[in-house]
Amino acid sequence: MSAIVPPAPSHPATLFDTSPTYVMACRQLDEVAKAINLDPGIAQRLMVPKRSQVVAVPIRMDSGQVRSFIGYRVQHSLTSGASKGGLRYAPSVDLGEVAALAMWMGWKCGIMKLPFSGAKGGIACDPAALSLGEKERLTRRFTEEILNIIGPRVDVMAPDMGTDEQTMAWIYDTYSMKVGYACPEIVTGKPVELGGCVGRKEATGRGVVYCIREALEELKLRAVEATAVVQGFGNVGSVTCEELYQLGVRVIAIGDRYAAIKNPTGIDVPALVKYAADPKNVLHSIKGFPGADDLDPKELLGTPCTILVPAALERVITGENASKLRCRILAEGANGPTTPDADAVLADSDVYVIPDILCNAGGVTVSYFEWVQDLQQFMWSEDQVNAQLKKLMLGAFHRVRDRARERNMTNRMAALSLGVEKVATEKAKRGLYP
Repeated sequence: MSAIVPPAPSHPATLFDTSPTYVMACRQLDEVAKAINLDPGIAQRLMVPKRSQVVAVPIRMDSGQVRSFIGYRVQHSLTSGASKGGLRYAPSVDLGEVAALAMWMGWKCGIMKLPFSGAKGGIACDPAALSLGEKERLTRRFTEEILNIIGPRVDVMAPDMGTDEQTMAWIYDTYSMKVGYACPEIVTGKPVELGGCVGRKEATGRGVVYCIREALEELKLRAVEATAVVQGFGNVGSVTCEELYQLGVRVIAIGDRYAAIKNPTGIDVPALVKYAADPKNVLHSIKGFPGADDLDPKELLGTPCTILVPAALERVITGENASKLRCRILAEGANGPTTPDADAVLADSDVYVIPDILCNAGGVTVSYFEWVQDLQQFMWSEDQVNAQLKKLMLGAFHRVRDRARERNMTNRMAALSLGVEKVATEKAKRGLYP
């Protein structure tokens, strides 16, 4: 009598399962796998990252003491090309969160038809509590620790939460010193003077607004009559606010990690950008801006508006607060801001969702442009960059909308299915190894 072999679980037990963000990403993958009848073997391979590295990052602090930080780099897949993804510095970052972000980056590259696989990195630290010298030593040592898994044709990093173009410059320099020649294509999002791409810093926010403009047109809404609420005033949130302001949209409420402000007649965004960038504003926060009133941060997401842009953290829109949203368009500038439970609520509402893996794909798209320019040593003008960004963003937007209509899917399911299908098809055609 032959032994009974139990069926393989759809979700293998992993080291990442304690992370609610990773569990959320896997739940999304489970749902899309059922919707598109994905091969179970490929679904399992997509559930678990191809490669994960956890490293200790010891540095000497300004005080003279030695302190060790924990760093992560996760490559979700290597099937579609070099893995691509940001590096974040945040106190709560963990392996599961990084794995989820790497997975989402893979779907994002798939939607945009970029020759990249998904990756992500992070160091558990508070960048606001570190001096410039400490951040440099942290970045260079982290780069040393992961040299064995990065390279311009292997894994290319970019800025994310808590990091910037200076962080990328340190990585570029550290890697180049190791290989013995200048290698600008090892990172994207670096200073223009070092081979960075003009328009890269603004790319994610611009991409968000390109999608918003298409949604407004589809809903037959006029920008000059629309209002917006933006959660987050970092790189993505601030650029989104500026682009909406230029479009004629009244930005009536904004929040960051320290405060939230409101002005029903519209916030003077250029003045707010100057206020936050003022060297005297040590936190670079919107808190205390004289052109607006204080708002309870808990009320920000529920503020009535035409356009709501969560551009900060994951899982801020949940099954508990989704019904309290008072927007017509939800444009997800952040990664994973809406949980599956919230999606179920929103599916029964009139909220038009522009899902994160489409909405914030402008950053990785212009990162691709930067990578190509560095490889060719042939730089583009900002007009060329913006024109190509708009072309690719609008193409992806309409592919998602066409899929949603044809298969009677939500926008999120349509976007996920397009991203997952591309990676799954490449895995099926290449075979078991990549």
